[in-house]
Amino acid sequence: MRTLSKVQNPISGSVYFEGKELNTYSENELSKKLSLVLTERLPESQLTVFELIALGRQPYTNWIDALSKTDLEKVDTAMKQTEIEHLKNKRFYELSDGQLQRVLIARALAQDTDVIILDEPTAHLDMYQTINIFSLLQKLVQQTNKTIIISSHEINLALQLSDEIILLTENKIQFGTTKALIAKNAFDHLFPNNLLKFNKSLQQFVINKT
Repeated sequence: MRTLSKVQNPISGSVYFEGKELNTYSENELSKKLSLVLTERLPESQLTVFELIALGRQPYTNWIDALSKTDLEKVDTAMKQTEIEHLKNKRFYELSDGQLQRVLIARALAQDTDVIILDEPTAHLDMYQTINIFSLLQKLVQQTNKTIIISSHEINLALQLSDEIILLTENKIQFGTTKALIAKNAFDHLFPNNLLKFNKSLQQFVINKT
């Protein structure tokens, strides 16, 4: 995911995106096709929620960064899709972690790319907000038809809400729907000890009490 978003160079080989080698894309070209939501804390500033989301329009704005009618419409739509219109004029540092994550997702939506990549989007959130964000992302896939790629350690939620899963272990990469991976016993030995076990009927990891 870091390589696909050009955060780091390939360790080896080549990466193709939409049939074109990734390193042939300019930064501006790629930013119109793929947007990225990271977990890093934002630098200190006085930006409002609206201004932060509007930064997603930078690939399309002119040299003085003036927002067109289309840009403003994209920002407004992104706020509606993430249900944060009421936060529009707040400073971003006034937000809770859950609210800020929605704002960053809205910024990616305003960027209007076919693919959105999120790196551990629930890393700083409690259980309620974690489920809230996963549910929001699932809804956005259905509403916008965008491809949303998430890296996450929240495996039980991923099993319930993801269309397809890429399961990474030390020596193997497996890909498929939850049902297909369960059929291949892909989760049976995912963790190294007996603390957790995979319950196929629940399609969830549970504490092993035996």
